[in-house]
Amino acid sequence: MKKETANMWLVLALLSAVFAALTSILAKVGIQGVDSNVGTAIRTLVVFFMACGMALLCGAKFSPSAISARTWVFLVLSGLATGASWLCYFKALQLGDVSRVAPVDKMSIVFTIVLAVVFLHEELTLKAAAGGALIALGTLLMAL
Repeated sequence: MKKETANMWLVLALLSAVFAALTSILAKVGIQGVDSNVGTAIRTLVVFFMACGMALLCGAKFSPSAISARTWVFLVLSGLATGASWLCYFKALQLGDVSRVAPVDKMSIVFTIVLAVVFLHEELTLKAAAGGALIALGTLLMAL
């Protein structure tokens, strides 16, 4: 693997974090005066069309029959989890301060570490455990 692309995951993950931060701020302003579920629906439509546009732009080939049943099941379950997360997040943003809601939402990192160890059998390193513990502690300090 070329060195330029070896760390591309890190660049993309950092961009994801920046866009997630913007999402919180823009959503808080955007859901004023509208039901949080309607706001989530609008956001979901935008994401849907953006993702379809990117797939077309990148020339991705889509053949539903070429995708295994297992892949379909897990992608649908992932979509349902994403939808539930977004619905809860938008309602939380409507009810609470962004500076408190966003850190609690990032507890997903801790839950992800635990679920990756339990279900994907990933190794729980001392570094990951310590980082997860610090995230949990930081979340408590910011949310309370």
